[in-house]
Amino acid sequence: MVQPGGISTGSVTDALIQHRRDIADLKQRIKNRRIQVFGLGATPIALILVLLTWVGVKVFIWLHGDTPTTINVTFAVTAAVLALATFLQFSVEFNERSPWRDSETSVRELKLELALAEERHILEARRHTPPPTDRQASYKERIPAEIARLRMESRHYRRLHLVMQWTLFVTSAAISAVTAWYDPEQPGKGILIGLGFTVTVITAASGYFKPRERAFNLQQTADSIEQHTTALELGISPYDATDEGESLTQYATVVEGLRADQRMREQQLDQPQQGQQQVI
Repeated sequence: MVQPGGISTGSVTDALIQHRRDIADLKQRIKNRRIQVFGLGATPIALILVLLTWVGVKVFIWLHGDTPTTINVTFAVTAAVLALATFLQFSVEFNERSPWRDSETSVRELKLELALAEERHILEARRHTPPPTDRQASYKERIPAEIARLRMESRHYRRLHLVMQWTLFVTSAAISAVTAWYDPEQPGKGILIGLGFTVTVITAASGYFKPRERAFNLQQTADSIEQHTTALELGISPYDATDEGESLTQYATVVEGLRADQRMREQQLDQPQQGQQQVI
C-alpha cells in the first residue's frame, strides 16, 4: 500500500518503529547515566565521610588508648574499597576508550536529545497519520494485551488478599492458642506480642490498600472489555451495524469509557474513607 506522496506504508511503519526504539534507547541511557553520575559523586563523598568518621572515633572515643583492631580493619577495608571504586569510576569516565556509552556527557544533554527525538516522532506520525478506521482497527488489536494486563493485576491483588486473610486467620487463632497454653509467661508473652502486632498490621494494611476491591474492579473491567471485544468480532449487538467503521468507533468509545471508569474506581480506593463517601 502506498500513501499519498509515493511513500509505502511499510517504510512509514518502519520509520515510526525506529523512532520508538530511539526514544526507548535514550530513556535507558538517561537511567544509566544517572547511575554513573551518582556513583561519580557519591563514592568520593562516602570515602571522605568514612575517613572523617574513622578520625572522629579515634578522637572522641579512643583518644587516650588504642582503637580496637576490628574497628581499624573495618574502616580500613571500607575506605580501601571506596577508594578503589572512585579510582575505577573516574578512570572509566575520562578514558578515550571508555566502555560507558555516554561518558563525559551530562544528563541534561541526554534529556534534550530525548525531547528532540520525541518531537521528531510526533512530527513524523502527524505527517503519515492513518485514517480513523485504521487507527480504530489498530486500537482493537491492542485490547487483548490490555485485558491480559487487567487480569494479571486482578490475580495479583486477589492472591495478596488471600495471603493477608489467611495470615490474619492463623495469627488470630494462634493468639487464643498461645493464651490458653501459656499463662502468659515467657516465651508466651513475646509470642502474643508478635501475633498481636501481625494482626494489627495486616488489618490496617487490608483496610488501607483494599486488595479485594481492587481485584474485583480489575476483573470486572477485564470481563466487560472482553465481552465487547467478542461482540465486535462476532458482529452481534451492539456492533451489528452494516458499516464496520461505525462499529469500530462505537467500540473504541465504549472501551475508553470502561477504562476511564476503572481509573475512577482506583482513585476512589486511594482516597480516605470520608473522601470516598463525598465522591460517591
